[in-house]
Amino acid sequence: MSLLVTGLTAYVEQNEKQLVSQSLFEARTQQMIVAEGNVMTGVKSSQTVNRMATDVFFQDDSSCGFAASGTTEFTQRTLTVGKVKTQEIICPKDLEGKYLQKALTAGSNYETFAFAQEYTGLKAGLIAEALEVAIWTATGSGYGGTNGLLNKFKGIKQLVSDAGATVVDANVTGFYGSGAPITGIDTMDKAKAAVLAVIKALPAKIKGKNDVRIFVGWDTYDLLIAKYVDLNLYHYNPGTVNNQPNAEFKVPGTSYSVIPVHGLTGTNDIYAFRMSNIYLGVDLQGEEDNFEMWYSQDDRNMKFSASFKIGVQFAFMDEIVKFEA
Repeated sequence: MSLLVTGLTAYVEQNEKQLVSQSLFEARTQQMIVAEGNVMTGVKSSQTVNRMATDVFFQDDSSCGFAASGTTEFTQRTLTVGKVKTQEIICPKDLEGKYLQKALTAGSNYETFAFAQEYTGLKAGLIAEALEVAIWTATGSGYGGTNGLLNKFKGIKQLVSDAGATVVDANVTGFYGSGAPITGIDTMDKAKAAVLAVIKALPAKIKGKNDVRIFVGWDTYDLLIAKYVDLNLYHYNPGTVNNQPNAEFKVPGTSYSVIPVHGLTGTNDIYAFRMSNIYLGVDLQGEEDNFEMWYSQDDRNMKFSASFKIGVQFAFMDEIVKFEA
């Protein structure tokens, strides 16, 4: 005699106490602006970035007298925040017919969510991930954007586009060399040449400033690093921030750092500007990290809600360099 088990499906152990979350990236650009201290709080809709410019005119001082010269100008740029929310309803009863039912409390009324900590952690990470992309590529309302993640405020690319010729274009023969303008940064040589063109195109008034950063997508960054390694320049050292790898590459022979950001991955675009030139507008700093999750007695569901306001703006558009391929 022997056991007959051909009518049973193969056993697969299911651990109802373990959930594996997807990989997420952080809102690096937002963190860098916050670290610079350029955060405007209390912005309910729009607020101005106030600018002052003046000039100097040297005169002959071989005789007495006073002759005024020069002009001081006050101007403004408007930072408009997007009003964003994300909400979800969770019905714990949906888990009763699945292996996850083992994580439910006894009884038919579930006033807690067994995976609340994992769920809210994943939500917070996804919000940060979406904001990183939006800060760079959001088109704002009225620009034909239908993607809910990208139509709440104007990101850096749209602000640069709106500024037109005010922003320095490095994808031209004078900076990139022969063959410009190019389409696509798809080789190591193009990545290296594009970054060097951006450095060459930096306006004289911001050259050498210690807060100039060059931002690229991770795809361009990988090509750039591969090119310098191919040239036997193996001194790339990303360093660490908060005990985490801090991808950053100082271009050999210069004082400028290249920063990879997920918001530019796949765009074939490069931007350079001073960190002191960009502002983040919010109603309450860190508001995107605050959320509510509660049990609703009226419909017996768990509910999640997060609301915040956010936007970006530059003070001086003529201090920005773009390389759009």
